[in-house]
Amino acid sequence: VQLVESGGGLVHAGDSLTLSCTASTVTFESYTMAWFRQVPGKVREFVAGMEWRDGDTKSVDSMNRRFTMSRDNDKKTVYLQMTSLKPEDTAGYYCTAAYWSRLSSQKYDYWGLGTQVTVSS
Repeated sequence: VQLVESGGGLVHAGDSLTLSCTASTVTFESYTMAWFRQVPGKVREFVAGMEWRDGDTKSVDSMNRRFTMSRDNDKKTVYLQMTSLKPEDTAGYYCTAAYWSRLSSQKYDYWGLGTQVTVSS
């Protein structure tokens, strides 16, 4: 399974951005999907996830009000809508997928190459 992220770029503080991640699998609806982000030299950080079974979503409290994750199974795509962006949101954003798994397992089968988001002050 290949995951391809897109939508990153350079924006100003306060702007909004929507990232996309498209999967190359016919069983996309059976994958729990998640977004992580990483700054060079730091640990990869969980941003948001969506369960495959019931669509239940989970996100980091500090980002909950600004970041929204959604999915379109017909398009085999998940989205991360980010609003009120801050310079500290600058990072590489990565999409990941876990087959028939729960977010609580924290185990993922596939990762994308990431898309860079840079927020200027």
